[in-house]
Amino acid sequence: MNTGMMIVAIIGGLAGLLSTLYLVVSLPAVIIWKVLRHFKSGCALTD
Repeated sequence: MNTGMMIVAIIGGLAGLLSTLYLVVSLPAVIIWKVLRHFKSGCALTD
């Protein structure tokens, strides 16, 4: 396989991996933060 294509494949794979990890970490963090804020200060979950 061409070296340039391997570099492009590795960069694309890393971009996909990093974006997936970001979503896996940030989505539950935001949900937990909203639930805690709801019980602590009475804000609506949709605020």
